[in-house]
Amino acid sequence: MEQRKLGDNLEVSAIGLGCMGLSFGLGPAADKGEAIKVIRGAVERGVTLFDTAEGYGPFVNEALVGEALQPVRERVAIATKFGFRIDENRQLVGLDSRPAHIRNVVDASLKRLRTDRIDLLYQHRVDPDVPMEDVAGTVKDLIREGKVKHFGLSEAGIENIRRAHAVQPVAAVQNHYSLWQREPEHGTLALCEELGIGFVAWGPLGQGFLTGKITRGMTFDDPSDLRSTFPRFTREALEANFAVVDFLKDLAARKGATPARIALAWLLAQKPYIVPIPGGTQMAHLDDNLPAAELQLSESDLRDIDKAFATIDIKGAPLSEALDAAIVR
Repeated sequence: MEQRKLGDNLEVSAIGLGCMGLSFGLGPAADKGEAIKVIRGAVERGVTLFDTAEGYGPFVNEALVGEALQPVRERVAIATKFGFRIDENRQLVGLDSRPAHIRNVVDASLKRLRTDRIDLLYQHRVDPDVPMEDVAGTVKDLIREGKVKHFGLSEAGIENIRRAHAVQPVAAVQNHYSLWQREPEHGTLALCEELGIGFVAWGPLGQGFLTGKITRGMTFDDPSDLRSTFPRFTREALEANFAVVDFLKDLAARKGATPARIALAWLLAQKPYIVPIPGGTQMAHLDDNLPAAELQLSESDLRDIDKAFATIDIKGAPLSEALDAAIVR
């Protein structure tokens, strides 16, 4: 697979694997054996960037990723995250990026991941109670100690990216970005280009909607599925938003592709430093998504896509109020 660079020298596959959904967030966890097969199947198909976090589960997704990748550790880059406070009942109960907490999280993550270093360590969400300079300084020390290789920020705003980068170069910003979530285009991508920071797009397939596999009449009522709290996934919003899927299916048919490949190829075409990390809970998902790295969209295709999406009134917020409130823009 084509390689792309995040920051100065973190080279990864053009498409990574977001591992969260194997354990948490999109309904019941996958069978452990099958989940390991999916992760290792991604490696066999050329994926080298694997994304997890202590908060996914919590903890269980890191343990899964660590077990799956241990035999091929030298071939891959593992990204994980700190920044939440997790209570004794394994509930996320707020933000915590105090330096001592960051260090404790990193030591615990290293054990779960069965490794001696974290290739890319993100602050999961900006903690308004801890100066960004203290956060970046702590990660700088961890890099000096060899426990971490590169620093990243997830859902950080422009001011915080600049402040962090001034202390410790940021290799990657990971924000929500897809055909139906274009917020990073309002300044973040330009800043990444200015500072030489890579951009990792989470949710690149619209939590599954842009794959075309979600059909009319489907509902999201399972409380273990975060989409049950997303306004964009109510029955009324979905029905209105099927104009998106109808367009993608038509274009995919003309290109001999699939809607998922169109959505991912569109992201790859935006900037050479963008790396999407679609999830996948089945081998079939890998086979649908990963060929997007080879799909070339013409300038005419890209114009048609932008023109079509400019006329589609997408209904509903992409995240719940609680998740959106944790983002410091």
